[in-house]
Amino acid sequence: MEFRAEARYMRVSPQKARLVLDLIKGRRVEEAMNTLAFTKKRVAGTVEKLLRSAVQNANYLSQEKGMDVDVDNLFVLRAVANDGPRAKRIRPAPMGRAYRYQRRMAHIEIALAERNAGREGTATVVGEEGVTAKPARTAGKTAGKAKVKAKASKKSAAGKKTAKARS
Repeated sequence: MEFRAEARYMRVSPQKARLVLDLIKGRRVEEAMNTLAFTKKRVAGTVEKLLRSAVQNANYLSQEKGMDVDVDNLFVLRAVANDGPRAKRIRPAPMGRAYRYQRRMAHIEIALAERNAGREGTATVVGEEGVTAKPARTAGKTAGKAKVKAKASKKSAAGKKTAKARS
């Protein structure tokens, strides 16, 4: 089960919010709270508030809806900062000109999930299939090298024949 909380139209650039969100991805809720409490970024307070809201959403479902949710066993499944609308502003510039700039906004979303009791200590990644690397094609490379060597030896042999014919 996934428990979400979302803050929209936050007055922070998404890039700056992602710096803080990357610190808490995949961590237990308690660890994430401690990390946010000691992070010196301005957006950390907002993200902490959002994380508390997601925990309260999980708590509400466990108490009111009768779902079996262990709040102590939750971890941050997903933490995303998407682009919101941009406010266009104008700044005075020299010689009567004006420079345009944009104030960015972010939509921040945090999703929590319950960690499996049997596999405690490892984070489960949702939505990612097993990725396998492509096997190296060494046979083709060595065959190509052999062909190049054969061509080179033929050229050198042909060169020797022409040298003998000249003398």
